Amino acid sequence: MSMPLLPRRALPAALAGLLAAPTVARAQSWPARPLTIVVPWAAGGGADTVTRVLAAGLEQEVRTPVNVVNRTGGNGVVGHTAILTARPDGYTIGLATSEISYFRTLGMAEISPDSFDILSRVATLPAGVTVKGDGPWRSVQDVLAAIRDGRRGQYTASGAGVGGAWHIALAGMLRAAGMEVNAVRWVPSQGGAPAMQDVVAGGISMATCSPIEGKGLIDGGQARCLAVMGGERLAMLPAVPSLRESGLDWTFENWFALVAPRGLPEDVHRPMREALGRAHARPEVREALRQRGIVPVWESAEAADGFARDYARTAADLLGALGLARG
Repeated sequence: MSMPLLPRRALPAALAGLLAAPTVARAQSWPARPLTIVVPWAAGGGADTVTRVLAAGLEQEVRTPVNVVNRTGGNGVVGHTAILTARPDGYTIGLATSEISYFRTLGMAEISPDSFDILSRVATLPAGVTVKGDGPWRSVQDVLAAIRDGRRGQYTASGAGVGGAWHIALAGMLRAAGMEVNAVRWVPSQGGAPAMQDVVAGGISMATCSPIEGKGLIDGGQARCLAVMGGERLAMLPAVPSLRESGLDWTFENWFALVAPRGLPEDVHRPMREALGRAHARPEVREALRQRGIVPVWESAEAADGFARDYARTAADLLGALGLARG
């Protein structure tokens, strides 16, 4: 995802002091050589940041180099394809993003959650509703009232390309409010950060990307976050209510999962999951994620797979209502 959270070269230095703690000695033969984690998005973005934080922790657990490789292109299709076609030997895994749940629905690629061995979700990034700082809206209910009273398409929103995660977030919010999912006109952008700048400039009415992507603008008063779509408030924005607190029964969080090519042998799958789980549980790893507004998650492989499939059904329903489903 195109979210400039941290310069690529800054992360190792930022974590160097945190990752000096002793680790549990590995008893398994895996890994016998360096590991590769493929990221389907550009360096410096949210997926890249999550991966590099985890890779630094994993290196401490397995005492083996972990290389992060960015394979960009095709709105995530190139990198995700590289993951699913890699040899299933435990030495190439990937950081999948929520796009795997709707590539097929959008007709972009024959990629779905069942294309991968999903090891666990590792982090989520809640959507939000952010407007211009000096504008008239003070709550989500103010926004919804204006949309109801206005003409269709009068108000605009952005945060990603057409049919992207933050577009789905908006559609679900509008449906929860009893409105048509396309009552607000979606303006495609290259990501959350550019969309936030457009909000401040008055080019669009609101951004439904993660508010973290414009936290500097929010802190400076140029933008105002009215609500987050996560299950609870964000630690980085404790004064901002959730949508449920604002009276809407809708949550939406973009998510990241560690995945492997299908067919991973059990004698590799088990020690890999154990090592990744220990890496994810390291206090310095979880704190590094939280400091960037990213919510750490670790769960069973079965729970992760079930979540991805449920998410795919919800996304397909909303994308169909938006007239974007092609698969």
